[in-house]
Amino acid sequence: MKLADARHWVFDMDGTLTIAVHDFAAIKRALDIPADDDILHHLAALPADEAAGKRAWLLEHERELAYAARPAVGARELLHDLCDRGCQLGVLTRNAHELALVTLQAVGLGDCFASDDILGRDEAPPKPDPGGLLQLATKWRVEPQALVMVGDYRFDLECARAAGARGVLVNVPVNPWPDLTDLHARDCLQLRELLAG
Repeated sequence: MKLADARHWVFDMDGTLTIAVHDFAAIKRALDIPADDDILHHLAALPADEAAGKRAWLLEHERELAYAARPAVGARELLHDLCDRGCQLGVLTRNAHELALVTLQAVGLGDCFASDDILGRDEAPPKPDPGGLLQLATKWRVEPQALVMVGDYRFDLECARAAGARGVLVNVPVNPWPDLTDLHARDCLQLRELLAG
């Protein structure tokens, strides 16, 4: 099946549907997380009381970013086109569900997704684990191969590959992960053009 014919689309949020603003190095410094560690995996390995305080700080930091979010180039046009075509749309993010809702409203995309089709870090294991994609495939009653995962980072592509879905990379000028990518587009605007053409 050609990507243009795909009817089940899952999007990463931060840096994919929004302009990337997270300063992960600064977040790691603030939370005393080693530079090479993944933030969510590091927090999951901490004792519960220590992790709770750091998770609360992270949530408040991300809340500020959510209210100030701006849409990525072409994101609104792409998603409204997919909605008009009757596609099923979901979000799989390492952010919190409540903040995903705030972010999507802030960038004018809140009407494109059902709330229970937005999976955050508490509803599904964080990417690159494929659990969230498999959960959406089950909910939508389709095979994982019918899904397209769109993101801006290696974790999105690894998640797609592990689930058996197709991976689309956007908002990265040069593709550093060609072996994981089914399609690379400069941004959502170009992806929209590729799907239309």
